[in-house]
Amino acid sequence: MNYLILFKHKCIFYALSVLVASLAATESARLLLLLALLLLFCIYKKITFRHLVGIMLLCFISYYYFSFQINKVDYTLNLPATLTWTGEYKINGDMLRGFMVDESGKKVYVAYQLASETEKIVFEESPLIGKQYIVHGTIKEPSKPAHSYAFSMEQYLKSKGSIGILEVSNWSYIQTKESIPQRIGLQRFKLKKHIEETFPESLVGEAQALLIGLGENVDDDTTRAYQKLGITHLFAISGLHIAIVSLLFFQGLLRLKIRREFAMLVLIVVLPIYAILVGGAPSVWRAVSVVELTILSRIKWRLPVDDALAISFILFIIIEPWSVYQIGFQLSYLATAALIYSSRLIRYYSSWIVQSFFITFVCQLLVYPLLLLHFFELSISSLVVNIFFVPLFSFVILPINIILLVVSFFPGALPEFMFSCYEPIRTLLTKCINLLQDIPYQMWNPGKPSIVSMLIAYGSVFATFYYLDIRAKLVKILSVLLIPMCILHFSTKVHEELIISFINVGQGDCIVIELPYRKAVYMIDTGGLLRFEQEKWKQSDSPYEIGRDIVVPFLKGKGIQKIDKLILTHADADHVEGAEEILQEINVEEIHLSPNSYYKEVMNDLVHDALKKNISIQEQIANNAWAEAGISFQYLWPVDTQYEGNNDSLVLYVAMGEFKALFMGDVEHEGEEEILRKYPSLTNIDLLKAGHHGSKTSSSEQFVNQMKPVLTIFSAGENNRYGHPHEEVVSRFQSLGLRTFTTGKVGTIEVKVKGDKLEVTTSN
Repeated sequence: MNYLILFKHKCIFYALSVLVASLAATESARLLLLLALLLLFCIYKKITFRHLVGIMLLCFISYYYFSFQINKVDYTLNLPATLTWTGEYKINGDMLRGFMVDESGKKVYVAYQLASETEKIVFEESPLIGKQYIVHGTIKEPSKPAHSYAFSMEQYLKSKGSIGILEVSNWSYIQTKESIPQRIGLQRFKLKKHIEETFPESLVGEAQALLIGLGENVDDDTTRAYQKLGITHLFAISGLHIAIVSLLFFQGLLRLKIRREFAMLVLIVVLPIYAILVGGAPSVWRAVSVVELTILSRIKWRLPVDDALAISFILFIIIEPWSVYQIGFQLSYLATAALIYSSRLIRYYSSWIVQSFFITFVCQLLVYPLLLLHFFELSISSLVVNIFFVPLFSFVILPINIILLVVSFFPGALPEFMFSCYEPIRTLLTKCINLLQDIPYQMWNPGKPSIVSMLIAYGSVFATFYYLDIRAKLVKILSVLLIPMCILHFSTKVHEELIISFINVGQGDCIVIELPYRKAVYMIDTGGLLRFEQEKWKQSDSPYEIGRDIVVPFLKGKGIQKIDKLILTHADADHVEGAEEILQEINVEEIHLSPNSYYKEVMNDLVHDALKKNISIQEQIANNAWAEAGISFQYLWPVDTQYEGNNDSLVLYVAMGEFKALFMGDVEHEGEEEILRKYPSLTNIDLLKAGHHGSKTSSSEQFVNQMKPVLTIFSAGENNRYGHPHEEVVSRFQSLGLRTFTTGKVGTIEVKVKGDKLEVTTSN
């Protein structure tokens, strides 16, 4: 008897029960209540009683199994420990980071600072996978994210099932543990080196990404261009990629006169090896497992493809319960499910262009709320661009790269000839991609949706699929789809409060002011880093950027697409260095500068980019003022046009009814004294951004006594080397009973102003 026939088209419900169990085990047991909703839906779908019992039993068994597995992660690693490198690691500048496992298989994230260029070369020239070390060091807690929209190391480690971060003080090599994954990893490393040595430099990144799943040599500009066009997935090894490689391999075996059944068995053995060779991303294992189950079903079981996907999902979760938190895993299974369950809709149209559009549309439709949750924006152009780029990459560029890899092992002039033919064509395609990504307004950025917004979005998605399936009128389909999208778009903008956010940019300033109903958005400073000269081997391939990594995600997370005024108080790197990345990603209407500060070297790139984008640059001085939405803004400082540094910072005064705020830039004692003399009636401030990060040279006793701010914010990095804010300054505020916060201690600070009330929330 074919027992799998009993589960025909039912496995999806078992997969959902395992998903509920995984979420309940990793988050809260209360999520098991979702099982009741699943069972009610099964009853509605007239699922038989034995399946209802099976679904319930699988959920509870999985829950206890997952809880047991996850509890293994919550233990302390006893150091020194014997650890073995996995294939997940990266050497960047003078840091080696990646995952190692202990003798029981528990995973830990390791950070090791390379001692010399020679040591770096040694690690780069041989693969680490399988190498075993006795490791000394310290387990560290992951640092808190700068704000709720920033990268969270804690969440990343959770998605990998890692027990923490191990900062290595020293280690000693023991041996290399040989295994099948280690040997395959060695071959992957050799392929990586071979591609770097034989392919032209401009083709290396693409070849490594498409052939062995390594994207580290794809430059940031190319990656961002692909993101804007919504075709980043083309540089990842996808299900279509696996299908094409499987087809080529299978057809090759048949051409060699190998029997079809034996060719299928060979493919079943080879595919997992290939999955390890290309890095074993979730999308790869999902595709490989579905292909394998489909092959097995053709041999004996006749397993429907949707059941194959569900079984693949169950197996994946059982092996790695924490994989549900991996973005690649979520997107891969959702997109594939969209294609499978929309196949009837796609087959309804005979035109390949229309079919291609619907393939892209149904995939984007099911994953778009998830994309907004993780990335806060969507590429609108992807619906059109993918129609052409998916077949181009899948049936032209991928096969060409496979051929080039094979040819690269040939002696003589053939490889050079093939590269010389392909490279100009590929360069031309890159130029076309760059031209396309320069088209404005390609990204829809409503911000990070709330839980309620996510429920509305997915309710809309499933309703849209239903109406598409029953061939409802276009007006009804568009209404069901677009009205919730409009709710998503405006939900982050409908607030009647004045919102002032002090972003935790480390040792620097960055403040975002959102007017009620977001009638305008102003930003004061952008944060930044002081750059110090380093030896070339220590320099990072993708250096940390405050603007790109902290400020832009905050703006996009809040759905801010335009800054009406970018106010740069003065020309110090920790106040302006992040501005270039902001100009690249966010529309800026005008820039305000302290007089003659733009002559400073740190401002060169900013001014150049602003002029290139036709952004108005305006020098401001004391008494310049404007009003918007019943709120008045006035510059109180500087009073002359000679720029001399901190004491020529722009000082902004904001008033809304009884509320008064003062943003001091980096003004010090001398500037404060002049401001007090010039504005003797300026007193009893509600909100003060203290000057110069709370330095001992600012916030004088006279100034604090006159201002008496209800709330004072020190924008300073955690454990910064300057000792900001200085304890003498902090105690000066505290002695008067004045409330203070420091961004480095509490994270990003949001102040909501409504009437005479201040509501303060922090990210940590």
